[in-house]
Amino acid sequence: MLCYWGAQVREGFGLLQPDKVKHGNCGIRSMCPKSAVQDMSAGRSFIGFIRDGKVSVLRLRSEDCEGKLEKIQLNDRITSIVCGGDGAVLLADEGRVLIMDKYKSTVCSPPKGLENRQVAQIACGDQHSMALTNDGQLFVWGENSHGQLGLKKDHPSSLSAQRVENLCGIPLAQISAGGDHSFVVSLSGVVFGWGKNSSGQLGLGDTTDRHVPTVVNSLNRKKTVSISCGGEHTATLSKGGTVFTFGSGGSGQLGHSSFEDEHHPRVVAELWGSKVSQVTCGRRHTLVSVASSKLIYSFGCGMQGQLGNGKMIKQSVPFPVDLSNECDHEYTFEKLIAGQNHSFALFFKEVESKPKSNCREVLTLNDTIIDRWVSGRDSWATIKKEINTVFSSAASLNGSFLKTSCDEHYQTSEEHCGLDFDLVKTSFAKLLEDKRLISEVVKVVHYTLLPSLKPNPAGVEALRLYLLLPELIGGLQKQRTELTGAMASRILQLNPAARTMLEMYWSKLPSDWLRGLVKLFHKESAELIGQISCGETGHDLTIHLQNFLHILQMLYKVCCTTHNDITNSGFIIHEVKDLLDTLQVTVAELSGMLMSFCSAEDLNDVVKLKEYYFEIVQILVKFPFAADNVSKRKMFCFSQMKCIESYTPNELHINRESLLTDTVDILKKLRKSTRSFFHGLKVVFIGENGIDMRGLSAEFFSLLSKSLLNWEKRVLKVHENSLVWFNPDHTKGNKDFYYLGIICGMALYNNHHISIDFPLALFKKLLQLSPSLNDLEELSPVEARSLKNLLKEDEDVVDMLFLDFTVNGQELVPNGGQIQVTKVNRQKYVDLYVDFVFNKSVENQFKYFSRGFSEGCPLDIWTMFHPEELQELLHGSPKYDWQELLQSASYESCSASDELIKNFWTVFFEFSDENKKRFLRFLYGTDCVPAGGLSKRFLKIHQSGGPDPDHCLPEAQTCFGRLILPQYSNINTLRNKLEHAISFCEVFGRE
Repeated sequence: MLCYWGAQVREGFGLLQPDKVKHGNCGIRSMCPKSAVQDMSAGRSFIGFIRDGKVSVLRLRSEDCEGKLEKIQLNDRITSIVCGGDGAVLLADEGRVLIMDKYKSTVCSPPKGLENRQVAQIACGDQHSMALTNDGQLFVWGENSHGQLGLKKDHPSSLSAQRVENLCGIPLAQISAGGDHSFVVSLSGVVFGWGKNSSGQLGLGDTTDRHVPTVVNSLNRKKTVSISCGGEHTATLSKGGTVFTFGSGGSGQLGHSSFEDEHHPRVVAELWGSKVSQVTCGRRHTLVSVASSKLIYSFGCGMQGQLGNGKMIKQSVPFPVDLSNECDHEYTFEKLIAGQNHSFALFFKEVESKPKSNCREVLTLNDTIIDRWVSGRDSWATIKKEINTVFSSAASLNGSFLKTSCDEHYQTSEEHCGLDFDLVKTSFAKLLEDKRLISEVVKVVHYTLLPSLKPNPAGVEALRLYLLLPELIGGLQKQRTELTGAMASRILQLNPAARTMLEMYWSKLPSDWLRGLVKLFHKESAELIGQISCGETGHDLTIHLQNFLHILQMLYKVCCTTHNDITNSGFIIHEVKDLLDTLQVTVAELSGMLMSFCSAEDLNDVVKLKEYYFEIVQILVKFPFAADNVSKRKMFCFSQMKCIESYTPNELHINRESLLTDTVDILKKLRKSTRSFFHGLKVVFIGENGIDMRGLSAEFFSLLSKSLLNWEKRVLKVHENSLVWFNPDHTKGNKDFYYLGIICGMALYNNHHISIDFPLALFKKLLQLSPSLNDLEELSPVEARSLKNLLKEDEDVVDMLFLDFTVNGQELVPNGGQIQVTKVNRQKYVDLYVDFVFNKSVENQFKYFSRGFSEGCPLDIWTMFHPEELQELLHGSPKYDWQELLQSASYESCSASDELIKNFWTVFFEFSDENKKRFLRFLYGTDCVPAGGLSKRFLKIHQSGGPDPDHCLPEAQTCFGRLILPQYSNINTLRNKLEHAISFCEVFGRE
């Protein structure tokens, strides 16, 4: 049954004889044509009907209300019609779109641009039209005077269908076109609007036109399920039945008991609690229905009876349309239609076969579809077509596997992706078991989907596929690397905001899901490094490796901040060690070839291979998580060696008596010269004959460390636990901190140690990490414990402490002396206190130190170390395992079983720890333990065979780690001579 009311038209529309039309209350008419109306639409110039798949249109003529019903002769079976300002758009059963000629209504033709596309929905405005394809792409055509096509500013009008690129990847549920504005709703209820906005009909809070789809943020998480556009107003319906309206209200069409425009979506209060099931907008009036009560409400312009209340008025609040005489229990309401001056309600009897909804959805993937594919019930051609549709479309995938329980997918935001992860896992597992299916899926994803992804997704829903695809790719046995590489490049091309959003999604993933993501990119990185270690080279390998490592870096950042159960060790790529071993062998091979006769071609091949390996190392150093500490130290040494070998060393002529002053003077001169700190250094102590083969420079930095601690300028402050920090009171000599930084950087660059006990906080700051309260506890235990106790105290105790926001008379915040520390703000006080100690109080001191450090160590490779690793590299290991020194020793002109050697080790292990350290200074020029322990020290004991050995002292060749030990007659003589040597011999015996 069809009910209608509004402006006068031909009685019965030509669908049946006028005398068969039933007249009810308030000008409402009803009729039951012999051939039932399955769908209809009313516009400004036409009313269109669909019966048995055939279309008839009635032209609305202002001078002649007796327009003739015209049948359109088409071969297609039509399922949907939408009438706009001057014409209509038809949708055939198989998804084919036809446009009705506005002058010759019986003539229809397909629009250009939609060839071979299956359309799911159509919409029509005054002068523009929209079509949503079954793979989730939105096409538009017509006038673009106000940006209603959504094709960016100044885009011309178009007769052919154009894709709205700005919505690519968004899974759309419904489209709607108004006078000169357009709207879409996503599957998760996100609303996008664009076009004319003179009355606020876009709901964006202003009256500025939009030329591209724009999110209506005020409707986020309102569970919007449908939208309808009028001439210059818009109405939305939430899943719970709440109606929001906005835009022009001059005729009362917003239902807010006023005739004012609304620029923001506003609830129609009169309908609150009614659980509205459908809303539709005419040009200047609005209709809503409540299915449970079979009531229809109307509001807005009723000057031609289109409100169904029997009055020619404008009504600003919803009132029921009286259908009591027309509708009985046999009929159920199906659809509301509002035109310019007409209103319609379509009903069906319970026993009648209702037509399929003309609002078809985009094809998405779900467990049911996968089960059907796996079962093979459909032909392979049908299955293949569906696979191509779903897996070639970002929108289709982004609309798949939504978590519908408790409407969770409607809460999609930057923190909630809306996916049902368990369903994804089980569904993909089924798909991966079928080789034929997965082969087709891989092909479509690789060659169609991934190349189509854009760097600027329209919203958070467009990022779901970056969560889905890794789960699919991770289960592949073949082509995994190619797909992973393609996906990595697409992730990295995302704009910064989208990448940040994706990282947020990763941080909220279940642990096992995130662990699988890490495993995927870790495995691919490891395999590539393994291939390179076996001699494979090439630009593609390099690019893929960089991309995989970049993704791992993003994941590492996520795991460090939110997933403590995924540890650093899960990111270490052990194949890096193999690569470094290969590089070491290649360097040795090259050295051998340079010393022998070999062909230029062979030599060139090895040189190229070495350079390629160095290139890979330079990539790896940018990703600190990828290598363990030992490998990182090797990479540092390789890069350091490669760089230093390229330059002639800087010679530092130093007087022992004025070591610090001479050093600073030389550094000042170096800064003004063309020679940089890349050159490395050689130390010459004035008046001594020693040649620096690393021993002299090791002693130089050891002595310099002591001088810096005793510097009369008091640059450094020694705390009660012997740790050293910048002196916050030293505010005038910033250059002093700069030269301190250069000295520390030079020590690191030249692979030496500084014997200054800086806290871990310094190395965090150098690596741009923030020190914490635990770091303060290392530097100043008493202060830190007081702050920790403050955080635990009861409120009364905190108040009795009478603390304010100052430290040592310095305000932590403006007017800090007037702000008392309370239980509420104490965490802020502690955070500011820690920040003051490590940052604010020494801001300039650290700034100059950091600049000097970076210049002194010009290779930024040091940034690959974690703070603890960098600390150990500069200070040396804090662990003195003396057994490691014994185990690393080798012997010349003697053996470990000789009496002399046994006596030496007996005496050595009898020494106090201080004497053992003196022995290290005697032998190596420094008592620092290398990173990795004393096993990294090269110790060679040479037994000298000169006459009268009991009158000779032991000698040290520091540059070679060689101890020259006379063949003493007994252990007591050895003990006395060795103690004397390590205690009084400040100048090395032999260099």
